[in-house]
Amino acid sequence: MALIRNIFHPKVAYTLEHLFFEKRSHRKRMINHYRDFIQPGDLVFDVGANLGERTKIFRVLGARVIAIEPTKYCSEYLQKLFSNDKEVVVITKALGASEGVGEISINEKLPVLSTMSKKWSTESRFSKDYSWERKETISITTLDRIIELYGRPKFCKIDVEGFEQQVLSGLSSPIPYISFEFLNEFIDDAKSCVEKINSLGNAEFNYNVGEQMDFALPHWVAGNEIFKSMKTQKNEKLWGDIYSRIG
Repeated sequence: MALIRNIFHPKVAYTLEHLFFEKRSHRKRMINHYRDFIQPGDLVFDVGANLGERTKIFRVLGARVIAIEPTKYCSEYLQKLFSNDKEVVVITKALGASEGVGEISINEKLPVLSTMSKKWSTESRFSKDYSWERKETISITTLDRIIELYGRPKFCKIDVEGFEQQVLSGLSSPIPYISFEFLNEFIDDAKSCVEKINSLGNAEFNYNVGEQMDFALPHWVAGNEIFKSMKTQKNEKLWGDIYSRIG
């Protein structure tokens, strides 16, 4: 897929990638999954928008999307991919606990794994096979500030390679639906994210394993229950997305 992206314009590359059955099948699963949270006209934040795969799905569902991506490579890709779409705003910043300036470590081999988390680049499962030697100076803002500028989203997806806790630290009021990535090796960070969301309202949770796009639990539960469920899977490499909802 990387070769296709390097040769063709992002709009052409996206079309070519989805000629493959696996990509089309996964796209369909994502549409069906996110339809439970997103209705036409809803505002959605895609935090860590990467190369726009989720933003594309949110647009299929009729959402207005704020795509937040700090790295030069990915943000320029997004701007080209959505250049004619007035319902997508690309923000070339990172989100954190407070506004300012920071540094992101760039993975030259796989730019989509770039991270602002030192722990993630040195202790995660990816640290054995990848390196993050180049740095980019980036602007940092907060979820509160983005809400102030664009409104409160119905759904907020957060996938920022180990920086999820800091992103949520910049939020002081509830969002109806939030998803954030977790890795088993950093499960304590995921627990802190759950605690933060709980502090904003009476939240319920569920989770996906990997990219399955199906909830692991049949019902929404309290935060501690999802971690009990994760333990029963006895998978040291468990990863996926935790979802929250606040009525």
